[in-house]
Amino acid sequence: MTGRAGPFLRLLAVQLVRFGWVQARCCAFAVALFGGMAVSKLLPPLPVPRYDLLLVYGVLLTAAGYLLGWETRREVAVVAACHVLGLAFEIVKVRVGSWSYPEPGFAMIAGVPLYGGFMYAAVGSYVCRSWRLLDLSLTGYRPRATAVLAVALYVNFLSHHWLPDLRLPLGALLLLATARTWVYFTVGELRHRMPLALAFALIGFFLWLAENIATYLGAWTYPSQLDGWEPVSLSKWLSWALLISVTFVICGARRR
Repeated sequence: MTGRAGPFLRLLAVQLVRFGWVQARCCAFAVALFGGMAVSKLLPPLPVPRYDLLLVYGVLLTAAGYLLGWETRREVAVVAACHVLGLAFEIVKVRVGSWSYPEPGFAMIAGVPLYGGFMYAAVGSYVCRSWRLLDLSLTGYRPRATAVLAVALYVNFLSHHWLPDLRLPLGALLLLATARTWVYFTVGELRHRMPLALAFALIGFFLWLAENIATYLGAWTYPSQLDGWEPVSLSKWLSWALLISVTFVICGARRR
């Protein structure tokens, strides 16, 4: 048993290292974005508000990503679409008091700085780069059903402040729609697969972690964090796991 387990464990370790390296490359935009947020917290008071500096930084980062080959032209379009959808999402959420941007800024719409969509843009960049660097392919994928449910979930996250919250039944329908969908990806020379629903759950978890980092760095503030930072509610994991379907559908549509 030991003789058989040794090579398997070595292969597993090598694959995990390879997978981690690819994931780090996929997260390049997000890591650079969070790095800029961290550095901006350390800067002395400047005549230009921090939110506006982050907007300029995000635009330059997007341009650099394209020029350096991080994203193709199609992928930049996906990133831009995610930014716009994210900004619209932020405007509604800030208006109803779900969270706020307490610092001043010039480039703001309805209390939301224009850089506010960059976290969603970073998610779009991650999905696009994962699709390309891991050579993703799908079996059993139902694009129309998944797209309809993704749109319904996006609308529900905006409308549930006035209408019934349907995220749980919509999430159950999404689970059914993707029940037979497998994501195939390549690490090194080996091909692996996992259920699409599991991929959504894993990405949602890491986005929840990223949201904790972002709020700690002052990217935005939840009402419970106004008197001091505290971890973001674990329920946001579910929210991100459902919302990632929107990014996935957009990215998948651009690749068809």
